[in-house]
Amino acid sequence: MDYLNSLFLEHSALQAIVVLSLISALGIMLGKVRIFGISLGVTFVFFIGIIAGHSGLTIDSSMLFYAETFGLVLFVYALGLQVGPGFFSSMRSGGAKLLLPALALLATGTLLAIIMAYACNVPIEEMSGILCGATTNTPALAAAQQTLKQLGVESSGAALGCALTYPLGVVGVIAALAVLRKFFVREEDLPGPDSKHQKNVFIASYRVTNPGIFGKSIAEVAAAHHNHFVISRMWHNGHVLIPMSNRVLEKNDVLLVVTKPEECDDLCILFGEREQKDWNSDSIDWNKIDSELTSQRILVTRPEINGKKLSSLRLRNSYGINISRVYRSGVQLLATPDLVLQMGDRLTIVGEAADIKRVEKILGNAVSNLNEPNLVSIFIGIILGLMVGSIPLAIPGISVPVKLGLAGGPIIVGILIGTFGPRLHMVTYTTQSANMMLRALGLSLYLACLGLDAGAHFFETVVRPEGAMWLAIGVAITFVPVVLIGIFAMRRSKLDFGSTAGMLCGSMANPMALTYANESIEGDNPSVAYATVYPVCMFLRVVIIQLLIMFLI
Repeated sequence: MDYLNSLFLEHSALQAIVVLSLISALGIMLGKVRIFGISLGVTFVFFIGIIAGHSGLTIDSSMLFYAETFGLVLFVYALGLQVGPGFFSSMRSGGAKLLLPALALLATGTLLAIIMAYACNVPIEEMSGILCGATTNTPALAAAQQTLKQLGVESSGAALGCALTYPLGVVGVIAALAVLRKFFVREEDLPGPDSKHQKNVFIASYRVTNPGIFGKSIAEVAAAHHNHFVISRMWHNGHVLIPMSNRVLEKNDVLLVVTKPEECDDLCILFGEREQKDWNSDSIDWNKIDSELTSQRILVTRPEINGKKLSSLRLRNSYGINISRVYRSGVQLLATPDLVLQMGDRLTIVGEAADIKRVEKILGNAVSNLNEPNLVSIFIGIILGLMVGSIPLAIPGISVPVKLGLAGGPIIVGILIGTFGPRLHMVTYTTQSANMMLRALGLSLYLACLGLDAGAHFFETVVRPEGAMWLAIGVAITFVPVVLIGIFAMRRSKLDFGSTAGMLCGSMANPMALTYANESIEGDNPSVAYATVYPVCMFLRVVIIQLLIMFLI
């Protein structure tokens, strides 16, 4: 019996590990249970922690602070590292159109929280937690708690407010999407089944009928025009050719072109007549289009290739192959000459089988190499993220400088290292499973500590009259802005419902709602939109919650 007491009740490093592991294990197991098709996932760890804290279970305060801090930093940095490679490319391909309603949603929810704080006489430290819970944003809660401590305000109201409103924040976004679909979505608002091809690259074929380019080489045509395109295949007199840069275009040549969706019409003017065949269908077998060429995807797994521009490898001229597309972090990119390659990139290569085999040796294509985690970039990134998060930013009218903190600094550095690290020849690639493991581990630690800390006073707050009021405020902050901005995005910004749903889920940092959207909407527009707005809104919420507390407390 003494052994069990020392293991679960007596404060020590061993006891802290045992308690947090037990809370995390139970929470993760229960998080897999679906109620009306909805699962809270790893967030259930938060509520198991609350129950444990309410039952009187505690751990050493310094151990609690350390585990909570390390878990949060690990989670947000891994998140930034994962979305970084495709972040800026997503921003360029329609990101601004998605960001406008996302920022409007953020502003509407924040303004509503301020109004209700004064109207209902709710202290700002408690309202900050309600806002974080209603928007399911635990990094913002961490920033709020850090700011309150910095101002010398000792209060558990932020954590309690978040704990109360978080479950309804998850369900509220799903309910809002259901309402939008039932009453406001028209047939033309729904994305088509091939919508995943319409966000980043588009494939079309053109017959050369423009006399202005007859007799000119592909290199000359590309250099003289601002359009972004890659010619994947070329048919001349019925024979398929690799479109080398010195290949001369002649009348009635047929070109298979990979470009951006918005530039298809411009290329009609450049090349001539666009053929009507749909080249974006998943059912196309590229190896059966012609018997002379093969299409194959090859992974970049050699560290020597990491950070090099595609043009510097001179693969097309040296080996007679063509690279049409690059897949990175779920985003399709055009294989332009200035594209910087990264470990884990998946290149679509067209050419003869023997030539592709030689290129494969250069790029690597060894999946086992990607399974080895590069921990150096993770630890260096965490250090840099904490340094950036600790930089005081002076804002006129505020006596205390604003800091990006434990949540804002690491996620920004994670995005930057994930994007630009390869240009400095840093190997930043982690497999999706490894990244998910880091994120889940960090988030579980953070939520377990947060729930354990808030649990002591949770249930007595729920039964008080203000508990019901907090719940009502949280529901309003979640539901009303999502519905209003959803209508605005479809009617004024002309977004399809898939992109709108992903944008709303990303703005509210709600992956559970994204799962619902992906299961009920065709295509991957929801996922692309989510990845585009999520980092920006996450960062802004971390900063805004600090400003809110500093201005209004």
